[in-house]
Amino acid sequence: MLPTLEDRITARLRAADYRDWRDKVERTGGCAQPIKLFGAWQLHHAQTGRVLAHYGGDVFVPCGNRRESVCPACSDRYAADAYHLMHAGLAGGSKGVPLTVSDKRRVFATLTAPSFGKVHSARKSSRGKTQPCACGAWHRPADPNLSAPIDAEGYDYVGSILWQANVGALWARFAQTLRRTLAHAAGIPVREFKHHARLSYAKVAEYQRRGLVHFHAVIRIDGPDGAHDPTPQWATAELVEHCVQLAARAVSLEVPRPDGQPFRLVWGEQVDVRHIRPSNAHQLEDNDGEISESRLAAYVAKYATKGTGKSHAADRPIRSELDIEFLPVSEHHRRMIQTAWDLGALPLYEDLHLRKWAHMLGFRGHFLSKSQRYSTTFKQIRGERRTFRAAETLDRLGFDADAVTVVNDWAYAGSGYADDAERELALAIAEGRREQRQRTYARENAS
Repeated sequence: MLPTLEDRITARLRAADYRDWRDKVERTGGCAQPIKLFGAWQLHHAQTGRVLAHYGGDVFVPCGNRRESVCPACSDRYAADAYHLMHAGLAGGSKGVPLTVSDKRRVFATLTAPSFGKVHSARKSSRGKTQPCACGAWHRPADPNLSAPIDAEGYDYVGSILWQANVGALWARFAQTLRRTLAHAAGIPVREFKHHARLSYAKVAEYQRRGLVHFHAVIRIDGPDGAHDPTPQWATAELVEHCVQLAARAVSLEVPRPDGQPFRLVWGEQVDVRHIRPSNAHQLEDNDGEISESRLAAYVAKYATKGTGKSHAADRPIRSELDIEFLPVSEHHRRMIQTAWDLGALPLYEDLHLRKWAHMLGFRGHFLSKSQRYSTTFKQIRGERRTFRAAETLDRLGFDADAVTVVNDWAYAGSGYADDAERELALAIAEGRREQRQRTYARENAS
């Protein structure tokens, strides 16, 4: 009889090397699929070259995957970085962004995907009363049929994948159109807009249940030099909201269908625009529908760590068509994956690399992206963290950073854990750290 998972976990806990193994896992924060490196780290005296400290052997480093379904520990770190990136551009006062951005005209816009066919839905009337779906049935929130096509054969799967694969280009066209719309509204020649104002934004992509993304975007109007430059007086929040609505409805992009017929890509009819107000720690929205800075940053950061969802698609690229048949996904999303795979074989769509992105239902873009002057960057945030950790290590060892040279010599030695027992233990470590952070946060806010 094969040992159970519980037996394997118990055996790992009792192993002679468990403490050393746990120390390596804790240094990654409980990463679910760490990268294994073998080599050495040394501190050399900057002038004489003498070795002052040495550490050699094998180490674990975090995988860095942003998706919670793949690695909870690394997704928590990504969400924290995303929060600081978003919040710096909303409230200022950190990451080189001035506090004055909080006084600028800002809106929170949501742009959705258009319809590619009727889907099962749980609709409610204006009075909150549940209404029947177009199929004639009433669907509960957990119904697996929700957002699946009512008529699968009549659903435009090809159109949905082509829209999804090109939505990044559609957003770029929207941003360009929004600049032109703002210039026209202000009575400024389009070519002169950059000398009067700058469009700054940060956006995050979120999968809807039907498998298509929509974008949540913080949009801010700066002066021509960015966050440090005052917003022009004509750029009121009401004007920005109006222009976002106009641009979203006006923009389109044309791509060919497999038969060569043109296919027009547009945003969905639902375009939601909210004004952003200064932070209120206990409220996301007020009665006017405005959204607070801090809670909005946390809201957007949360979606930045989501994948397509465990029941929607795969966490890793599809290697062969046979893999698609055995994916634990809904039939609707299986068909989206299959459509992306099939389109990826056509020379017409070679540049879209659809087979590479079939597991993401054809979406090829970054889940969180921003304009150049919105705020800081992930690279800068992570660089600051590395610098802090390095200084912390040198201080603990009693060395001056200016007097030493750090020498790293590491080689890749594999990834992941030996078995599912080790992975379960790592996930438990990550969950323990998450709970500790939550208790610390609750204690600090209570005081």
